[in-house]
Amino acid sequence: MSKIVPVIMCGGSGTRLWPRSRKTKPKPFLPLVGDQTLFEATLARCSDETMFASPIVVAGDAHVPHIRESLPSGGTIIVEPGARNTAPAIALAAARLPAEAVMLVCPSDHHIRDSEAFRRAVIDAAALAESRHLVAIGITPTAPETGFGYIERGEPLPVGYRVRRFVEKPDLERATVFLADGNFAWNGGIFVFRAGTYLEELGAHRPDIAGLVRQAVTEGKTEEDLFHPAAEPFCRIDGESIDFAVMEKTGRAATVMADMGWSDIGNWKALFNEQECGEAGNAVRGRADLVDCENVFVDSDGPRVSVIGLSNVVVVVDGNEVLVTCCDSVQNVGKLQGALQQ
Repeated sequence: MSKIVPVIMCGGSGTRLWPRSRKTKPKPFLPLVGDQTLFEATLARCSDETMFASPIVVAGDAHVPHIRESLPSGGTIIVEPGARNTAPAIALAAARLPAEAVMLVCPSDHHIRDSEAFRRAVIDAAALAESRHLVAIGITPTAPETGFGYIERGEPLPVGYRVRRFVEKPDLERATVFLADGNFAWNGGIFVFRAGTYLEELGAHRPDIAGLVRQAVTEGKTEEDLFHPAAEPFCRIDGESIDFAVMEKTGRAATVMADMGWSDIGNWKALFNEQECGEAGNAVRGRADLVDCENVFVDSDGPRVSVIGLSNVVVVVDGNEVLVTCCDSVQNVGKLQGALQQ
């Protein structure tokens, strides 16, 4: 098997992790779990030169300085002229590769505890990709999560399964049914396919995106480690996610299951879950004094935080901003004025 090309998607602002995640340094470039940033950890998972080719990072112009701090020699950055969602962004990378190249598309800001399980899943997915499948790596669910989409697996293939259907974020009742069923996985946004296969399917289901991406790449310019697609055709794209544009429509969708300790670190509760906690379930990053507290997470970049008698609470101090929220309300952080201004 030829080397797999990591295509790392580096977009979004991570507003649900405000105030730690800011426009000037968003979520992928923060050391939220351990000493590495999430972006550095993503690169490290794809660093085995016997298995992976040099990475391609697709990002907006604002992220380029942060990416260059960590990108290994030989890596390239495709600078999106505008945010048009994942289907066009992935197509930019695919159009720059040989048709037979196998792409591993992964977000830059997820956490995976078991890198070896990740590698095994990618190897299985790459084998399916060689037979012209578009593979979504399904995350073995551990709870009835309502914040993720789901993949229902169908009949088995020599490796993995055909996809019976993709399901958008369910309510708690449906998510509980999915967990009990055993045939559903979380859709973590990690995909493996040949560049040519993806472009063929994108052309079949969203020919407008495929055509404008090809024009943007043909008219684009290279500058050192950067590739700048032509802005005029790319910004005319009516953006859409890869799920809606391709994966939910194609007859070639397949999945492999992976139990790899995955988290999208999508909010403060998810980040809390990845911390080492004491006997009372408390976790601290920075300086804090907790008395009679249970399941409290404090993340402070300087000031000491003192908490007494609280439970299921997150406290964040970042510069001149302070966030206090109960764990059950972390999904609403992105609605705060400070987050919206990002």
